[in-house]
Amino acid sequence: MATFFLIIIYLAFISLGLPDSLLGSAWPVMRMDLNASLGTAGILSMVIAVGTIVSSLMSGVILKRFGTGKVTLISCIMTAVALLGFAGSPSLVWLIIAAIPLGLGAGSVDAGLNSYVATHYKAHHMSWLHCFWGVGATLGPIIMGSFISGEGLWRQGYLTVAYIQLSLVIILFVTLPLWDRVAGSNNHPNAESDPEFNHPELEHAAENTKPWKLRGVKLAMLTFLFYSAIETSMGLWGSSFLVNIKDIPASTAATWVSFFYLGITFGRMVTGFITFKMSNKQLIRYGQLIALIGTVLLVLPLPTIVSLVGFMIIGLGLAPIFPCMLHETPVRFGKKHAQSIMGFQMATAYTGTTLMPPFIGLLASKFTLGIFPAMIVFFAIVMLLCTEKLNQYSAKVNVG
Repeated sequence: MATFFLIIIYLAFISLGLPDSLLGSAWPVMRMDLNASLGTAGILSMVIAVGTIVSSLMSGVILKRFGTGKVTLISCIMTAVALLGFAGSPSLVWLIIAAIPLGLGAGSVDAGLNSYVATHYKAHHMSWLHCFWGVGATLGPIIMGSFISGEGLWRQGYLTVAYIQLSLVIILFVTLPLWDRVAGSNNHPNAESDPEFNHPELEHAAENTKPWKLRGVKLAMLTFLFYSAIETSMGLWGSSFLVNIKDIPASTAATWVSFFYLGITFGRMVTGFITFKMSNKQLIRYGQLIALIGTVLLVLPLPTIVSLVGFMIIGLGLAPIFPCMLHETPVRFGKKHAQSIMGFQMATAYTGTTLMPPFIGLLASKFTLGIFPAMIVFFAIVMLLCTEKLNQYSAKVNVG
């Protein structure tokens, strides 16, 4: 039953990933049809992210009231409806309206499922869970690219993804009664006896400490902020960068953006196996160094093919960072505060998603989109510095 439960969670993460990469892949064509500026994509991205922040911050109350199964189902329904709205939007205003439920549909279920897996399952499950997000995020640009390669039918691309989302809604609806049954059972792996999760001295000393006062929490939050800044900016502006700066056709650019997400997906699948031999902290460090190398390839005046390869290298580097950081949360700060700190981290991640891509869009509108790779390098360096400082703190520091 626990294995079947994981499959349902994996399917839910596919539904989370599918819409995330669509806007950036379709925008070079969409903005022409809608007579919108290049930077307008940043506004849409910001609206989506604000909705996700709101629902993420409310996730504790919502999940406690309705349960993970119902929240996941409702989230998927909201996302499907929003995608149908994108497909039928006659103007930019309607796109903004449709972006609201698209953001609200992601926050609660994202925080809830991440917290559950981080607490009850080992690190490889967290990596594989986010690998399935990558499956959805990889499929998005591929689907969109197949439509815009012909007559620029970006609406059909959104409609196709909406239909896929609706099929997941049916699966979630049929299996809804099983969520309470599984949640009420003790069939999940017993994390309590695993030394990876078992830190009684940390739990005892942190009993009367506010979660945001634990040393290292702010650094962890900053890491999530700059990680999301890189991931979202690559997805939103990567295609436009390739089209406008590298003179690559829109359909080809969308395909290469899918390779960025494919790098994340493949990397997380492999990371799940590597976690048996390496710690979360090691994987986070090596992933950030690989991502930094990929970002440098975008900046250097090298042949276009090198920039394209850089997209995949960045994806491979980013792969272990997010799931390993999440899984390390109860280890760093204790299970007592894990849920609250998880919410802080997710909210900060969505803040990076909200602010950084529009900021790049603003700079691109005033100067040139050529500034995009330099900003990605800057984000990668700051993220690396934050985690290296965070790694200097041990559990004894937090309980002191």
